[in-house]
Amino acid sequence: MGLVQMMDRPQQVDPLLTAEDVAARLNVSKDWVWDHSSRKLPYLPVIRMSDGTLRYRASQIEEFVNERERASALRRKRR
Repeated sequence: MGLVQMMDRPQQVDPLLTAEDVAARLNVSKDWVWDHSSRKLPYLPVIRMSDGTLRYRASQIEEFVNERERASALRRKRR
């Protein structure tokens, strides 16, 4: 695909979410999100901004959910 064709195509945006957004998506507390962004397993994929705020790519949060679902299914099969 040529550069001109790529420029004509609308950009797909992967929005950045706040800890509050992620907490609502995962139905957990903001404290859980903060804990799992740095020190507890499973780790959430996080972007640390220069002022210390945390942001999350929507696509990576969905991948996190999918991976947790796959891990749960594997644990059930082993029983």
